[in-house]
Amino acid sequence: MGDRNTTTGAADGAAQAADASYDEVMEAAGRHARAWLSSVRERAIPPQATADDIKDRLGRELPETGEPDLEVIARLAESVEPGLIAIGSPRFYGWVIGGTQPVALGADWLVSAWDQNTGLRAITPGAVAVEELAGEWLLDLLGLPPQSDVGFTTGATMAQFSCMAAARNEVLRRAAWDVEADGLAGGPAVRYIAGEERHGTMDLAARYLGLGAPITVPADEQGRIRVDELAAVLAAGQGPAIVALQAGNIHSGAFDDFAAAIEVAHASGAWVHVDGAFGLWAAASPSLRHLTAGFEAADSWSTDAHKTLNVPYDCGIAIVRDPAAMRRALGMHASYLQATEVGADPHEKAPELSRRARGVPTWAVLRSLGREGVARLVDGLAEAARGIADGVGALPGVEVLNEVAFTQVCIALDSDEATEALSEHLWNEGEVLAMTSRWHGRAVVRFSVSNWRTDAAEVRRTVDAVARGLTAIRAETRPER
Repeated sequence: MGDRNTTTGAADGAAQAADASYDEVMEAAGRHARAWLSSVRERAIPPQATADDIKDRLGRELPETGEPDLEVIARLAESVEPGLIAIGSPRFYGWVIGGTQPVALGADWLVSAWDQNTGLRAITPGAVAVEELAGEWLLDLLGLPPQSDVGFTTGATMAQFSCMAAARNEVLRRAAWDVEADGLAGGPAVRYIAGEERHGTMDLAARYLGLGAPITVPADEQGRIRVDELAAVLAAGQGPAIVALQAGNIHSGAFDDFAAAIEVAHASGAWVHVDGAFGLWAAASPSLRHLTAGFEAADSWSTDAHKTLNVPYDCGIAIVRDPAAMRRALGMHASYLQATEVGADPHEKAPELSRRARGVPTWAVLRSLGREGVARLVDGLAEAARGIADGVGALPGVEVLNEVAFTQVCIALDSDEATEALSEHLWNEGEVLAMTSRWHGRAVVRFSVSNWRTDAAEVRRTVDAVARGLTAIRAETRPER
């Protein structure tokens, strides 16, 4: 008996030590995390070291013996920090990437601590319930059909994939072809139709699904699909078709004419998908909702919470009007899985069977902000974009190329070389980050306003940084007397 007690006591002691080790490691990680977060607003935005530099700092060889946990955390935080880009800076405009709201970060830490494999409703009901509420609230907030299925994915690419998979299978089913059983070979060809200025993730999703390159439809000067040309393309062909529309052009921020385009597409029997990675959130704002008028008539929609809503990476959202179409395309069944009898399991709404509960931070932000707070967030981003356009556009030699309808601003100088030099100056100075792109055959500097902390003061700092850049590059190119 004494030996058994001794053994039990040793086991209890080991368990207590293991529990304590969580406390020590999490406290250490928390200190490093807070130090990083407190630096983001004022630090230089670009990384200050290369990937190879970081590998050298971390140590390239796998150690023969292990290193204590606290030393591992310290090594990781201190070695990697110079190679981090300050994506969370309120003056980061390089791509459509949001920051992280505090409540979303706290919720994400809980997701990691809970470590729930959120695939089955009956097995992980706590995490699934939170995600289901988040999905229901999103449909209500955006004004989309309440019966729609909502899946949480890694990002827009997999959200597009999920929606397009449902679309592909459904349009083939309507053509009496069972792609789940028979595959694509030998079946009717599916026409994938999209505007000239679609986002690349649409083509990537189509390629993953074996749909090939799109039939492209001309766009207007702001990148909106031309409905008359769409009607002509649809009339020129027959058979199953998927039409991709856009809420928020990546350069101009423009929105397609959803009411007219969807009517034309549905008249031809096509499935309509709306790519709204950042623009779908305009529907949450009473003052901007007109941009999405008619989009609720589509068949599927995709967006990201890690953009406009500012939750941590990663969180894409796939929404499909017909739940059965989504589940047929993405679901799987096995005897060892305790499938849910009432309601769809999360793994039937996204490409992964195993995944973290990435919808939980979305719930946290929606609960924290409420309907009015989300509207203020979206309005604030659009207001900051207009402020940047007005301020930068007033500087000599700067041309704002787009109608600033939402959160995108594209500018150009008198030559591509000068435009690219401005972006390079901003990168080297580090206070503002805005990357170059090409639009309408010109080099542009694009400002994608996505961070919840980009307020009027940050807009002024942004305009001042661009003014300094203009002065610097003009001084460099001034001819000698």
